[in-house]
Amino acid sequence: MKFAIITHVIHKKRGNQYFAYAPYVREMNVWAKFVKELVIVGAVEEKEFTAIDCAYHHNEIVFIPIDAIDVLNWKSRITTFFKLPRITWQIFKAMYQADHIHLRCPGNIGLIGCLVQVLFPFKSKTAKYAGNWDPKAKQPWSYRLQKWLLHNPYLTRNMQVLVYGEWEGSSKNIKPFFTATYWEADKVPLKPLTFANPIRFVFVGTLSSGKRPMYAVALVEALFKRGYAVQLELYGEGIERVVLEDYIEKNDLRRFIELKGNQSKEVVMTAYQNSHFVLLPSQSEGWPKAIAEGMFWGCVPLATSISCVPFMLNYGKRGVVLTTELEQDVQQVMAILNDEVDYLEKRKNASDWSRNYTLDVFQNEIQRIVSTSR
Repeated sequence: MKFAIITHVIHKKRGNQYFAYAPYVREMNVWAKFVKELVIVGAVEEKEFTAIDCAYHHNEIVFIPIDAIDVLNWKSRITTFFKLPRITWQIFKAMYQADHIHLRCPGNIGLIGCLVQVLFPFKSKTAKYAGNWDPKAKQPWSYRLQKWLLHNPYLTRNMQVLVYGEWEGSSKNIKPFFTATYWEADKVPLKPLTFANPIRFVFVGTLSSGKRPMYAVALVEALFKRGYAVQLELYGEGIERVVLEDYIEKNDLRRFIELKGNQSKEVVMTAYQNSHFVLLPSQSEGWPKAIAEGMFWGCVPLATSISCVPFMLNYGKRGVVLTTELEQDVQQVMAILNDEVDYLEKRKNASDWSRNYTLDVFQNEIQRIVSTSR
């Protein structure tokens, strides 16, 4: 099977290998196990390699480079307009030659892919919508358009659309799905943690306004001011780093808040294992990987009510659904810190639930999807 991936993810090249954002590549490597030839349609840029880059693993990879595009300002919109014909043609050719078409959405390239795939109603297709599928969510028009196209079984014939969470009114081609990071063999006993030592919080994600790392800092700072021995480690990079560094320095928070930058999967896993709570006060998510990973290792999740997060947290039984009203959220966390029995119960519930979603289960599901579309 010739399996064509249409993706907006930016790639890097070293020798004959292609690298990209590790969680995405690890997932695509699972799909690649069940196909003969992997065709990747995506952009390649010369950027420095980081700890969160990962290589595709497959013996037969054909990479079709396309231009990266965006519509963030008028200059980029004009540039994109002139690039569109060539990009569309490259995507069309890849789809024409493929046995199976796989779209990665949402994104600008994913949107073009959603439109071009209409021309191939009889080819087997899948789409992974990695964003928030909630029909009521406020999102950019391009995201809404992609969701409308993917939700329309007449325009997306012979396609399975994988989304996070179960939503009322979904068409027959919409399939609730999940993602995974750890294998069944990774299930070792949780590290015993009590509140006798410093209470550790971990934030893992891009340091951007959408992920709201500053709110994570403010929450832990507020707990410190109320007399709790707390520590917060933030893993990730982004444009908010300078703002965070300045705030931490000016408010003398270095004693208990530390920016760790991008780190390897193993370093982040150790951080989860040693933390009491995983924090993600994000404004938009699909399947919040950091929350699922932290729960796997027994971190009690503190996350906002977006996408499938309420379901993941079982509406508060496996964690705390944040309101982003600081005083209210501080009181919610203090309630757990003052009741260790409740904390231990939430910790166990969180881990038990997350450990249902292993890479073993994920791989079996992917194999079934690929095999049924041959």
